[in-house]
Amino acid sequence: MKVIAMIPARFDSERLPGKLMMDLGGEPLILRTYKNALKSKLFDKVYVITDSKLIYDCLKDSEALVFMSVKKHISGSDRIAEFASKTSTDVIVNIQGDEPFIDFKSLSKLINLFKKDVNSEIDLASLMQKISSADDIANPNVVKVIVDSNSFAIYFSRSPIPYDRTEDNKTLFFKHIGVYAFRKKSLIDFYNSKPTPLEKSEKLEQLRYLENGKKIMMVETNYNGLGIDTMDDLINARKII
Repeated sequence: MKVIAMIPARFDSERLPGKLMMDLGGEPLILRTYKNALKSKLFDKVYVITDSKLIYDCLKDSEALVFMSVKKHISGSDRIAEFASKTSTDVIVNIQGDEPFIDFKSLSKLINLFKKDVNSEIDLASLMQKISSADDIANPNVVKVIVDSNSFAIYFSRSPIPYDRTEDNKTLFFKHIGVYAFRKKSLIDFYNSKPTPLEKSEKLEQLRYLENGKKIMMVETNYNGLGIDTMDDLINARKII
């Protein structure tokens, strides 16, 4: 089974513009993320897909595998799907360009799901983590997920799900960690489909997969991610480096 990693890299971040080209330990953030993905040795190849000539030129100079988007894209899934359609692979792992400290163990779990899925029942796989903080449960920026008895996602929401009517503090809540592994066909199907009602309502692209009948298997993890969205995040990342 061939597995490749794709890193969507948009220059115009809303909260920290140009962050992917900011210095992290002596090299641009996007280059460090790329190198860490290579170090995992989980992938046959690692690509960066970008809409920025600045990012493209930087990575080319470093001999990284980089592809320039032809079209404008709303989501990272759309950006990597444009390139995926031109690539021979079975599974694609979407790695966030602003998360340089890649958790190899969690990615390996996602990839192994597809290796064991002999009947091709899984279209996508993603990560989730238990949460107990009342603030996180109520926070619309923390996306919650509920699953069935086989760990397939039932729904994702910015609202607290499930609703804890018992109020006995025994209800389990999980937050979605936005790391994805896709079968190539599922990603291409997403690219060729239109935004769906629930997706537009919640502003969550993963709902389009569910609304179109795709099956997303969730894997529980302790990995919380370290995305760089603000200058404080970048300062903390530099301390870690």
